Amino acid sequence: MEWILDAAAWVIPVVLAITLHEAAHGWMANKFGDDTAKTLGRVTFNPLKHIDRYGTIILPGLLFLANSPVLFGYAKPVPVNFYRLRPARIGMLMVALAGPVTNVILALIAGALLHLDQFITPEEAPFLFQNLYRAVMINSVLAVFNMLPILPLDGGRVVDSMLSGRAKYYFGKIEPFGIYLVMAALIIPQLLGIEELQGWLSEPVMWLAEQVLWATGNGQ
Repeated sequence: MEWILDAAAWVIPVVLAITLHEAAHGWMANKFGDDTAKTLGRVTFNPLKHIDRYGTIILPGLLFLANSPVLFGYAKPVPVNFYRLRPARIGMLMVALAGPVTNVILALIAGALLHLDQFITPEEAPFLFQNLYRAVMINSVLAVFNMLPILPLDGGRVVDSMLSGRAKYYFGKIEPFGIYLVMAALIIPQLLGIEELQGWLSEPVMWLAEQVLWATGNGQ
């Protein structure tokens, strides 16, 4: 029974994090004139609409087997027709930021709810506090990972929204290979034992989680 509760304390914050992240992209796109995601039913809290076989299942599994210091994944990207966004550049920027900003907000909410320990102790409600602590970490991971400045990640969309001409064209060429480059950068240092590079993502994740805890009054 304990392992079921422990697994659920991971699954619940992960599902909320990826579902609200993707729904936020679709919601923001609709606000800027593209209702593609809304029409396809992707502006929803239903996690089954957002699960990606590779990003939600295979990639986290590979990182776990490679003993990566950071375990993460991603959901099926919300379809956005960037040509329908008005104004185009600001629309792309806001759609890209909507997901990571949502994760930061979720982390802050979880951090604020940790103050429930004034009414009930973590020993009395371990499942609740496990969910909250893990929600802070999971949302910090998703926010940092998705803001890496490489397509097709949200950080790449932010960069893309600021480029034009040849720079935009050549930057867009990265997109088909971007996620594999990121995965290689995470896994290869582990496989080769390159300690200097093993924490390149975990360090900013921990920094963000610490800022969230500080901002919500949980800092030391």
